[in-house]
Amino acid sequence: MRIHYIFLGLLLGVLSGCASSRLVNQWKSPDTPVFEANKVLVIGMTANIDSRRMFEDELVTRLEKEGVIAVKSVDFFDTSFTNAERTEAELNTIENQLLQAGFDAVLISKVIGSEDRTTLVGSINAFRKDMGSFREYYYENQRIYSEAQQSSSYKVYHTETSLFCLCPGKERELLWKGMIDVVDPQRPQRAVADYARILMKEMAQQQMLLVAN
Repeated sequence: MRIHYIFLGLLLGVLSGCASSRLVNQWKSPDTPVFEANKVLVIGMTANIDSRRMFEDELVTRLEKEGVIAVKSVDFFDTSFTNAERTEAELNTIENQLLQAGFDAVLISKVIGSEDRTTLVGSINAFRKDMGSFREYYYENQRIYSEAQQSSSYKVYHTETSLFCLCPGKERELLWKGMIDVVDPQRPQRAVADYARILMKEMAQQQMLLVAN
């Protein structure tokens, strides 16, 4: 797999807090049921350097707690690296530098899209177990006929995280890919923490990024 696919980016500037994250889809290489890592580079690419650093800080901290050596791309690359698009030849050089520095995996996340959603509020009662009869249910909700229904809009961000193996002597292999939805974020740190928590949980269940013996 070509190295330039590794550097497809992360747009975490839009992930700005108090989020509800959930895994919606994932894929795992059938050729690599278990992956043990020595050293992982965490990449977050966005024009917002604060969001990039926030994401990488959070994920590196969580990886290190699991005993994995993890390095932020903001610390590995110089500040000029993202100032221009890189050719495949340049990225091949970067890949060799990563191998020489002892990296055997690269983890990248990115936002692949977003959508606006609307939910009705106010005139429709929340689900309640104690509303057990037709009479009670109809009585509580009959104002729907006469009142204008209010709506609340929120955004859902669709994200994708990919784990690649940097294995000498073979093509750079995609090991795992997961799609996580982040709903209606409000505060940056909580959004990133929630996202990273779901990500680490799923990779652990799939036996990805285990500590190499």
